Amino acid sequence: MMIPDVPTVPVLPLTLLNREQAILEFNRRVLAQAERHDLPLLERLRYICIVSSNLDEFFEVRFADMLDAASDPGDSVTRHDIERVGRAAHALIDQQYAIFNEQLTPALAAHSIIVLNHADRNAAQRRWVAKFFDREVRPLLVPVGLDPAHPFPQVANKSLHFIARLSGKDAFGRDNRIAIVKVPRVLPRVIKLPPAISDGKQIFVLLTSVIRAHLESLFTGRKVEAFSQFRVTRDSDLEVDEEEIANLRHALRSGLTTRHFGRALRLEVVNTCPTELADFLLEQFDLPAAALYRVNGPVNLGRLNELIDQTDAPGLRFVHHEPVWPKQLPRQKSIFDRLRKGDVLLHHPFESFEPVVQFLREAVEDPAVLAIKQTIYRTGGQSVLMDLLIEAARRGKEVMVVVELKARFDEEANINWAERLEAVGAQVVYGIVGMKTHAKMLLVTRREPQRNNRSKFLLKRYCHFSTGNYHPKTARLYTDLGYMTADANLTADADMVFRQLASLGATKTPRRLLLAPFNLHSRMVEFLGQVEQAAREGLPARIVLKINALTDAALINGILKAGQAGAKVDLIVRGACMLPPGLPGVSENIVVRSVVGRFLEHSRICYFRWGPGDEDEALYLSSADWMSRNMFRRIEVAWPVLDAKLRQRVIDEALQPYLYDQLDAWQLGPDGHSTRIAEQGISAQQALVRRFQGD
Repeated sequence: MMIPDVPTVPVLPLTLLNREQAILEFNRRVLAQAERHDLPLLERLRYICIVSSNLDEFFEVRFADMLDAASDPGDSVTRHDIERVGRAAHALIDQQYAIFNEQLTPALAAHSIIVLNHADRNAAQRRWVAKFFDREVRPLLVPVGLDPAHPFPQVANKSLHFIARLSGKDAFGRDNRIAIVKVPRVLPRVIKLPPAISDGKQIFVLLTSVIRAHLESLFTGRKVEAFSQFRVTRDSDLEVDEEEIANLRHALRSGLTTRHFGRALRLEVVNTCPTELADFLLEQFDLPAAALYRVNGPVNLGRLNELIDQTDAPGLRFVHHEPVWPKQLPRQKSIFDRLRKGDVLLHHPFESFEPVVQFLREAVEDPAVLAIKQTIYRTGGQSVLMDLLIEAARRGKEVMVVVELKARFDEEANINWAERLEAVGAQVVYGIVGMKTHAKMLLVTRREPQRNNRSKFLLKRYCHFSTGNYHPKTARLYTDLGYMTADANLTADADMVFRQLASLGATKTPRRLLLAPFNLHSRMVEFLGQVEQAAREGLPARIVLKINALTDAALINGILKAGQAGAKVDLIVRGACMLPPGLPGVSENIVVRSVVGRFLEHSRICYFRWGPGDEDEALYLSSADWMSRNMFRRIEVAWPVLDAKLRQRVIDEALQPYLYDQLDAWQLGPDGHSTRIAEQGISAQQALVRRFQGD
């Protein structure tokens, strides 16, 4: 199978929504969770933190790409687009701080959880803070007075600093008025005061407040006339010329050291920062005035996760959720035996991820297992799955691991795992030059006796496919679908994909799997065409997609044509959607909704119906979103759910509830803005938790 040419972008009958603004709109939906009085208070604060983290990545990657595109004469991105997205980002961040200051801070105080400013501390609290500063903070601070011998220092991406304007002259009689203080990352950003001086409350002080109160003590003999904390966000997309390097792992490890000092994109200062200091910083970072973000509070609200973690208030958090063991998998029995009887569907986080770990552990410990192959995209710095793969290699099994070294912001962890795997003899490959391996597969090959002749043996494969990552922690936080199978066609296809990733050779078209960048996109277009044709013939015609993003123009065109022909189209798109629904005569049969709840919606499901019979429908699960990069610049898989009962289960659990969600659902309008459907009613996620818990 050879890579097809990327299809020509079709001329669409409408203007698509802007991708970056669609991403910000998703974050506006997340931020709205912080205003919901039906959610636990600390969880509302956590949504504030999530938005901060999301916006950091937005600037580090998406906005950086947008600036690059605007500088390309052949690209459609204009300076006006950048200004419009910048204004939307400013408005969103202003709203974020307003919610924090005006809603969450008073609500926390009502529960005796206080973030105490220096001016509001009593004498005992000030003494404790002063001792903490002298003992824990001052020894790690090195103020840098700027002069020709002390130029403006290197400021790493998202690192916290203070800028100060000083009075008088320095110890050498010179008039250097500006100083920079770097705040080390090792220092906690939120400090909890001891109960003895907290008057029965839970009182916290921010590190920025501690430093601010003692800033002048760092400059003996001088006064601090003005100051501000600041943080700069930089372009952090790690890029290497894969055509020009001999070893991708070595090149990426080298690149990690310089990633923190990419092009500056955003400068955050507090809203009281004097104009002259803000202008000085903009000049140092070569940024326009529009890149300055004045915030009413700490420059990184994401670090308030530390306050959430330190607060003793179980009633202000979500009730603990423990995923259940899947009923279709008997405990303490062989998973291989179960898969020989039929496929198994896992629905996370409602069902436990532990069966996947047990599947791999059983493979490691079973002497009949000869080979294990797995893709790794995100797995974390500590991983029981990676430890098991290392143990399998130590036991002499053939272990092949496709490690995606360019999984954004997980590069270092993946490099470390790759080196550990290679050290014990595992075969480690890094996918295909110029493409990320995003497919999620775990393939086990076992030597088994034939049923009719126990003296003869054959090789049998077992496979786990997933819409999500092999990361036990996020499997408790993300909704994903796992699929375990011994189907000869599916497992043979998976083996073919692994062989191609290792050998780089051409292969036959898979029997069951759809594979990007080869035939996944074209088959999705064909399915959309089948639905369109059925609608024109007056047959039942239906499309339901649950994906994280919809930005590919050809797929959008296929959806539009099916809808215009009369097909009923429901799109459940968590994040960026560039298709404007509800336009009369163009997209009026298309409904786009987004569900934002306790868990991050992450599963990808594609359902098509083009007639009345059971043979006139298809349901695929996939690792791929409907974006051009996923279809043409990544290794992705989609697999059919052929078992009628499992297919119905996917519809009943992972599609239907989301179409009727009222409490967590938003509906997208043709102008790109979302409206929350209702403030009370059914929550799909809550209903699924109750269903699996047996309530």
